[in-house]
Amino acid sequence: MQKHISIFLLLFFCAFNSYSQDTLQEIKVQGNSKSLKKSYRLTANTTTLTSKELLKAACCNLAESFETNPSIDVNFSDALTGTKQIKMLGLTSPYLMITEENIPSVRGASQAYGLSFTPGTWVESIQITKGAGSVVNGFESISGQINTELIKPISDIPFFLNVYGSTDSRFELNTHFNKKISDKWSSSLFVHGNTRVSKNDMNDDGFLDNPLAKQINVLNRWQYTNAEKGWVSFINFRYMNDQKQTGELNFDPDKDKGTTNYWGSEINTERFDVSTKLGYVFPDMPYQSIGFQNAFNSHDQNSYFGLNQYNIKQKSYYSNLIFNSIINNTKHKFSTGLNFTYDKYGEFVNVNDYSRIDNSVGAFFEYTFDNTENFSVVLGGRIDNHNRLGTFATPRLHVRYNPWEKGVLRFSAGRGKRSANIFAENQQLLASSRTFEFLDSNGKIYGLNPEIAWNYGLSFMQGFLLFGKSADVGFDFYRTDFQNQAVVDVLQSPQQVLFYNLEGKSYANSLQVEFNYELAKHFNLRTAYKFYDIQTDYLSGTYQRPLQAKHRFFGNLGYETHILDKGKQWKFDYTFNWLGKQQLPNTSTNPEEDRLPEFSPSFSVMNIQVTRTFSSTFEIYIGGENIGNYKQDNVILGNENPFGPTFDASIVYGPVFGQMYYAGLRFKIK
Repeated sequence: MQKHISIFLLLFFCAFNSYSQDTLQEIKVQGNSKSLKKSYRLTANTTTLTSKELLKAACCNLAESFETNPSIDVNFSDALTGTKQIKMLGLTSPYLMITEENIPSVRGASQAYGLSFTPGTWVESIQITKGAGSVVNGFESISGQINTELIKPISDIPFFLNVYGSTDSRFELNTHFNKKISDKWSSSLFVHGNTRVSKNDMNDDGFLDNPLAKQINVLNRWQYTNAEKGWVSFINFRYMNDQKQTGELNFDPDKDKGTTNYWGSEINTERFDVSTKLGYVFPDMPYQSIGFQNAFNSHDQNSYFGLNQYNIKQKSYYSNLIFNSIINNTKHKFSTGLNFTYDKYGEFVNVNDYSRIDNSVGAFFEYTFDNTENFSVVLGGRIDNHNRLGTFATPRLHVRYNPWEKGVLRFSAGRGKRSANIFAENQQLLASSRTFEFLDSNGKIYGLNPEIAWNYGLSFMQGFLLFGKSADVGFDFYRTDFQNQAVVDVLQSPQQVLFYNLEGKSYANSLQVEFNYELAKHFNLRTAYKFYDIQTDYLSGTYQRPLQAKHRFFGNLGYETHILDKGKQWKFDYTFNWLGKQQLPNTSTNPEEDRLPEFSPSFSVMNIQVTRTFSSTFEIYIGGENIGNYKQDNVILGNENPFGPTFDASIVYGPVFGQMYYAGLRFKIK
């Protein structure tokens, strides 16, 4: 019975996977599996972060889950909110498709803070795919896709507890409860809470380095499995309330909100999500399945930044019907289906109303050929009709070739199209004295045209033995060419941010070279060098994209001792990041004390964590971030006069505060 359940579950999960047709053969049973996995057989250039990898850092939420791998760059988005922004191939998260169990999750109103709304302990694995994503998931993906798989009720343990505290007064509590209701039903309840209770000003600029904050986040998951009849279903209910207060140390929202007494900001967000999945595998045809996904969410953010008011409400509905089967034999597979998206925005910036309704309906077809030996191709296309973007086609292609053992060459190409939610995606600019100006007004989205880009990529990976130990080396090169882009111009003047359609060229070239080596048993080294050439034609000329390092180096050392009696073990992790100089926004017309150089200095950041496992059910961990204590100089321009013309808290290229140390414990009942 258990064998049949596993087979049906496997087929069902494949039915909802981004690359459903070439994933089935990749499932392997390993006694001591790696925490970060790269496949020689997947058609797409995909890296999988397992739950074991996520335990190597504090990883309090999804935005902080990428510190120990080189595929994603993590930076602070501003000097006030403590929010971490991710980039792939040198492009920010709006150009990524971010999904949760292959349902779009971080999009629209949640772009700025949405990654912090998924606690790290809820995550089972993360799949990072470079290049254009699958057409099954939609048309918006440009630079890649990040898919998060949450812990499944059928495989979860009865109880899990994680307690975390840090020297920047951040405290977190995570509890998981799991119950097997019957032989077909299982349910999990995840409860997360975090708070920051003290005011910190490590750089003595009179502003909080991190916001005072509190969040409550509750998820209830139900899973139904009927292996004999081929049915599997998931139902999720989630509620989240997140509150942040930041600004000057003396700011009191009860007294100072809406005044010029002290500069302050509050960002309060409430979300409610419901999602369902229903999958059926044909018992007599295990290669054929059908899946139906539905998701509804309500996102309500009320916020202000000094005297700038920003409120956004988004109600969204997403539906996706997928059918998987074969053509003649299992070497030829296909996925086809229909999906529908509805977004209702109520958006207000000061006194301006930017409310709108977006909806789209689309059909897709994706064909996969795999000779089961050394060659596979995934060719997909979709046609969508969008009330603002019009009717358009989206082609995608992924090719894999294995020229010899442990060598894999991949190529991908694809087109993406999206509407830029310019206020939601650039909220950090509201924490400044800049005025927002639109130079185009004929488009259907804030007067702008939709963003359209082509992405092309080539990668190669080779595994080998070096001095008897496993190693691999690889490179990938990707280019993104924008046919149109909603240009966010902070180079023209420090008192303005201009929005306009691209006139000329905009591209992003990304080169990554990796070397990974097992130095000794349980002692692993990861290294990567990344080069970014990202240029855009602005009104004032062609410049490198601001706040993007051209050169980056990543290194990670991980060591584990042998597992002793009752699961006792030590684990050590060290991560090093070096960032080269970055183009900074123009501040040349500011007074001298509020000017920044044209480029930032290069710097490095080091993180470390030590974990002591006392048994298979109990462990403690301690760690430090930015242990070299690097802090950006002059992080808030005009901090002495925050309501003056030079105030700007958005120009952040490095850490805002210095060293941070943390400790925590994990306890399980199995």
